[in-house]
This record gives sequence, structure tokens and C-alpha cells, in this order.
Amino acid sequence: MSESSLGQLPESSVGAADRKTIVGIAGAVAATVVVLLLPTPADLPPEGQRLGAVFLAAIILWATEAIPIAVTALLVIVLQPIFEVAELDAAFNAFVSPVFFFVLAMFCIAASVTNAGLDRRFAYWLLARAGTDSRRVIAALIIGTAATSVMISDVPACAIFMSIGLGVMSRLNLEPGKSSIGKAIMIGVPIGSLIGGVTTPAGSSVNIIGLHFIQEFGNVTVTFVEWMAIGLPMAIGLVPIACWAVLKSYPPEIATIGDAGEIERERAALGTMSAAERKAVTLLSIMMVLWIAGSWIPFLDVLTVGLGGAIVMFLPGMRLLTWKQAERAIGWDTLLMIGGVTSLGTASVEAGLAGWLVDLALGGVANWHIVWVLLAISAFTVVIHLALPIGPVVNAVVIPPIALLAVGAGVHPALYALPVAFTASCAFLLPLDAVALLTYSRGYYRMHEMLAPGALISAAWVVWMTVVMLVVGGLLGFV
Repeated sequence: MSESSLGQLPESSVGAADRKTIVGIAGAVAATVVVLLLPTPADLPPEGQRLGAVFLAAIILWATEAIPIAVTALLVIVLQPIFEVAELDAAFNAFVSPVFFFVLAMFCIAASVTNAGLDRRFAYWLLARAGTDSRRVIAALIIGTAATSVMISDVPACAIFMSIGLGVMSRLNLEPGKSSIGKAIMIGVPIGSLIGGVTTPAGSSVNIIGLHFIQEFGNVTVTFVEWMAIGLPMAIGLVPIACWAVLKSYPPEIATIGDAGEIERERAALGTMSAAERKAVTLLSIMMVLWIAGSWIPFLDVLTVGLGGAIVMFLPGMRLLTWKQAERAIGWDTLLMIGGVTSLGTASVEAGLAGWLVDLALGGVANWHIVWVLLAISAFTVVIHLALPIGPVVNAVVIPPIALLAVGAGVHPALYALPVAFTASCAFLLPLDAVALLTYSRGYYRMHEMLAPGALISAAWVVWMTVVMLVVGGLLGFV
């Protein structure tokens, strides 16, 4: 390859990228103009309509990636004062929220676990116990992803087990797009990651954004233990359903997978636990204890413990991570997008947009029986993923007005808002969420092929969410 060709893409690829950029930007501009030209609804303030135009443009740009995700996040800050929605200071204050720093800490924690090799040790331990039965191996990958996502954010958890699944399929020479095993693994891994991610607040940035908005607009604090009291039964109930739905939709075409001895040999090659692995396990265990203790000790909140744990990883005697490694592991585009989402979410309440949208979709539900209210809220959150495929955006749009609706109805805000915060991770109908897109990009399944197992799990999620909220929420004093 000549020196002049380094870093260049084929002309066809460049042309496709240019077309994607032009179409995405043109769509965002057109949507903005249309929203601004429409008559303002009677119950929506003019600034709410203007913010709606900004919100819609941002969603289109994020979904199409016509411009970098991080650039869109910065753009929404600039557009708020231009469209006279919020002052620049207010937009930036909401941008740099506690959520931003928590997600930064979790990227560091995930990187330290990967650097130590703890992720692969756990995966090989799990696969060694699954044996060679293909159905058990697929279930083990789903369960393993869910278990990893309890403490490590859902995106890196999915990436870890996707790479292990790719190794299994490579040994079997399975052809992408034609193998039922390939579809089951590559659909099941992100589903397991999203389900496991709701177990604790640390499992996903979506959870932290949800808690942030519940506290800000519902004026109540949901503790780590209270979240876990709901999240643990959610995950325990849904992971078996996910395994069943994926295997029912895509039964393996091969009864056995490879040689169990090969997995065992790879596991044995890892040797005994290294010093780095032992340090990582110890630190994660201490963080979990402190997070739980934070339910009774106010200063041990989720952010303080998360940031503290991330800082300890860099200290002498630990050295689980260097800053250069952290820089490479941190998803800066994701961080900036989360900042943009939280800023838009705060502005949507101030401008009256969020309240208008939820009233339009869920108006009158406060007068329904609580069972139907919870079912409606969860089902609405599942369906809205098709229009708002980004979990943080779902929380930013839906939680603030739902929390205010609960306050107005004399209901504990967490009762209405927590189903949204949890179900914002129920992105199983199509691979539009960032987690599912990780495996979709590998070409082992088509977009519509996620719908069959995804619809079954989503229906179970809505029902189980309602049951858990009524039972556990009642014990916690939310009902």
C-alpha cells in the first residue's frame, strides 16, 4: 500500500458516508422547520414547541450519526439559547451533571476489570460448566452477560461476551446471517446485558439518569438498596425468559459445540488468579458493600463511591489502570451525549414540552386503577423506544413529567417513575440501542430478526415490572 493511500477509504465508502451525512442533516433541518411552522398546540408554550424542534433534530442526528454523536451533544447546548429555550449557563449547568461523572467512573472500572483479565476468567469458568450442549452454551453466554452487567456497565459487558461468542462461532465456522446459533448468541448477548444492567444502579448509565431525574423532579431519593430490591427480582425473573425466548426463536442447528476440553484448556492456561485480578475483585466487593451501606449513610451515595473506586484504581499499590489506558477506554462520545441528553431533559420540563408529551400519551391515567397505570407506563416506555431508540433520551423525556404527574396525583413519585427508569433498558424490539448495535454490526442477524424474541421478552417485562412494583414497591412504601 502506498503512503498516499494510508487512512483513505474507497470512493464508494466515502460517497456512502457523504450521502448519509447529507440525508441526516437535511432530515434534521427539515424536521426542525416543520415543527416550527406548525400551529402551536393550545397546551404547549411557544418555547416548548421550539425545544421540540431542537429535540427532534438531535434525535435524528443521533440516530443517523450524520455528524459525530459528541458534536450533536454540543450542538444542543448552543441551540438552546439561539432558540430562546434556556440561557447558556442553565444549559451547561444541566450538561455537567452527577450522571456525567458517574459514567466516567464506570468506564474506568470496566477497563480495570478487562485489563486484569477478570472478565475472561469468569467467562471461561461459566462456559466450562455449560459443557458442549449448544443450548446450554447459548444460555451460559446470556446468563454470563447479565451477571457481568450487574457491576460493569451494559455496553462493555456486551462487548466482552460478544468477543467470546465470536470465538465460539469462529471455531465452528458458522456463516454470518445463516447460522441459527449465530443469531441466538448475537441477539441473546445484548438482551442479557440490558436485563442484567437493571439489577443495580451501577449496571447502566440509563439507571443513573433515571435516579437523577426522579430526585430532581419527584423530590425523592431512591437508594441503592431500594433499586436493588426491585432490580434483583426483575433480572432473576427475566433472564430465564430471555433464554427461553431466544432459543425458541432460534433453536441451534448443531446439538453440540466443539470440545469441552478445549475450553477447559484455555481456562487452565489462565493459571491462578493474578495480583491484579485479586485487587479488582477486592475493590469491586468493597464498592458494592459501600453502595449498599449508602442506603443508610448519606455521604456514601452512588456517585461518591463510584468516583472513589475509580480513583483508587490509579493509586500506588493498586495500579489497575493508567490514565493512558483510561483515555482509550472512556467513551467520550457517550459521555458528551449523556450531557446533552440531561441538558435537554431539564429544559424539556422548564419549557413545558415533557409535560405536554406525556399528557398527550398518558393523559387521564392517574384516574385508572394502579395496576393499569403501571402496565400503561411500562408498555408506553417499551413502544417509545421505536421513536426514541436511546435509553437516556427516553428517561429525559418521560421521567420528569411522570414524576410531576405522580406528585400532582398524591402518589409517591417513585411508583410511576421507576417503571420508566427500568423499562428504558427494555430495548429489545429492534437493534436500535447502542448495546444491541454492537452485535448487529457483526452481520449475524437482520434487524427484524430481533423482533420475535424481543416482543416475547418485552411483554414479559411489562407484566413482571408491574408485579414487582406492586409487591416490592408496597414493601418499600411506594404504593
